[in-house]
Amino acid sequence: MEKYSELASLIKTWGNQLGFQQVGITDTDLEEHEKHLSSWLLNGYAADMEYMSKHGEKRTKPEMLLPGTIRIISARMDYLNRNAQTKKTLRSKSKAYVAQYAMGRDYHKVIRARLNQLSLRINDYIEAQGTQDFTARAFSDSAPVLEKGIAEKAGLGWIGKNTLILNENAGSWFFLGEIYTNIPLPIDKDAAVNRCGTCTACIDVCPTKAIVAPYQLDSRKCISYHTIENRGVIPVSIREKMGNRIFGCDDCQTVCPWNRYARPTEELDFKPRNNFDAALLLSLFKWTKSEFLKNTEGSAIRRTGYDGWLRNIGIALGNADYDDRIVEALKSKLQGASNMVKEHLNWAINRQVEKSSI
Repeated sequence: MEKYSELASLIKTWGNQLGFQQVGITDTDLEEHEKHLSSWLLNGYAADMEYMSKHGEKRTKPEMLLPGTIRIISARMDYLNRNAQTKKTLRSKSKAYVAQYAMGRDYHKVIRARLNQLSLRINDYIEAQGTQDFTARAFSDSAPVLEKGIAEKAGLGWIGKNTLILNENAGSWFFLGEIYTNIPLPIDKDAAVNRCGTCTACIDVCPTKAIVAPYQLDSRKCISYHTIENRGVIPVSIREKMGNRIFGCDDCQTVCPWNRYARPTEELDFKPRNNFDAALLLSLFKWTKSEFLKNTEGSAIRRTGYDGWLRNIGIALGNADYDDRIVEALKSKLQGASNMVKEHLNWAINRQVEKSSI
């Protein structure tokens, strides 16, 4: 086992060299997290995200996803924008708010590429030892993987009341990625202690009260879910509370006391593109479908689709202060729009009209 102890140490060194701020190693026992997932699904909190349940036990039984898996390498990478002005942007009536994680290059591609590089280094080491075959597969929110449960077991942090991984030295502004492998690496047994205590800042600040109880998030009320995953109509009860959030929501992270320790990213790939950290709603709304596809190439924002883009910004414009230009812009997109988009644009126009008479 000495060689595996050496390898485990090397993996963490290599991970750091590849841009990860922390790497941990754990086994495949996710029984406790499986119970939580089952309860979450039974409560209907997954909304219409069928992919959360359709893979059966693959999400909680890693060896079913990659046969032979006995260890999981979990890694995290910071993404906080150094010049982030979250609160200032949310107070703006003309600017768009895009979640921090989506401002730069699509993290799925960045993280998985780095993990594949780490796998190659491990493979080279194993081949040099000539003792066993090496199998591995890298993930970054790209398959049925219970990444937060894995990260908690690997010592990268604890699952906070906002259901995100919190780290006492780094807050929560980071991505997660995993490598499933058949190598019997020593396990990091010092799992992080939950230090949320009596704090309820994340629960109190949530605009839609989506954190229905500590460690319980109801996607049906969540702005991030509706602006990213929801492909249809956003409930009227949610729209006004969205404010100017057009892709995701960071409120529960912004107020978390542990994020005073968060470090800005040095990754060039995560730097804001297309002025997403200060973009005007009207400017983004004017994009044609081809402009949307061009400007979001290689970006996580693509996930919402052009209809979702118009829908989300339309709602934000409806929430903005009255402006003739807004009404004109909203009306200009009605022709040729889908019925789903039209419903939201008409709602936004009516909101603007109501404000014009005040």
